[in-house]
Amino acid sequence: MRCIFCKNSSDSSRSVEHIIPESLGNTKQVLPRGVVCDKCNNYFARKVEKPFLDSSGITELRSFQFIPNKRGNIPFTVGYMNGKHPVQVSPQGEGDVKAFIRVETEVFNKIINEKNGFLIVPTGKLPEQANLVSRFLAKVAVEVLAQRLLKTLGGLDHLIDEPDFDPIRNYARLGQPQEWAYHTRTIYNVNDKCIDLSGKSHKVVYEYDLLFTPHQEGYLILALFGIELAINIGGPDVDGYIAWLTENNKASPLYIGKNKDVI
Repeated sequence: MRCIFCKNSSDSSRSVEHIIPESLGNTKQVLPRGVVCDKCNNYFARKVEKPFLDSSGITELRSFQFIPNKRGNIPFTVGYMNGKHPVQVSPQGEGDVKAFIRVETEVFNKIINEKNGFLIVPTGKLPEQANLVSRFLAKVAVEVLAQRLLKTLGGLDHLIDEPDFDPIRNYARLGQPQEWAYHTRTIYNVNDKCIDLSGKSHKVVYEYDLLFTPHQEGYLILALFGIELAINIGGPDVDGYIAWLTENNKASPLYIGKNKDVI
């Protein structure tokens, strides 16, 4: 077996690869051992996923949507007492607002001398560094392709050997070229809940699919906390996706066509 990223032998690799990080609630969407070698797995965890997950906006979203890390802890995020004093905040349970607040002694001494007390917490957004988002998307795109090709005879070999996949593969691994455009928009509120087939309501943290347009372009479509992200698998532009949106009345590929009956 060969790694879908570095193309080297991965027969001795022991780790499975989570297509979406565990710290975003994913425990089921994984690739078998060897599809991504241990070296690439560790590299992506440290250099691509961690910077994305540790960005202030994603940490805020994870914190206030109660998404625990791999150790089961809700991450702390930065809030501001009385709009100006930085503190660390970790929400505790939904419903009535409750939170742990960590306050430095110097800040605490300032707060107790102020008459009114209120807490401001940012609501969360994508990282400002575009390459943090686009490299994360590129890594996910290659792995979703692998997930779809696993059951196809020779599918993984095609993914590894096909030169057309080298640009996005190399962007995920090496960050080259320096820029790779992606499209982003909000398709539903972060606090919205969906009803599953059993009748239970729950929040959707992530969902993804591949879109192949009539113009022979392929896109990864990934929604995180209601923010839809689209990246072109074949090249660093999204003009084709913008055109597809126009042709389809701005509908999300996650909810039309074969996905139109998704609840």
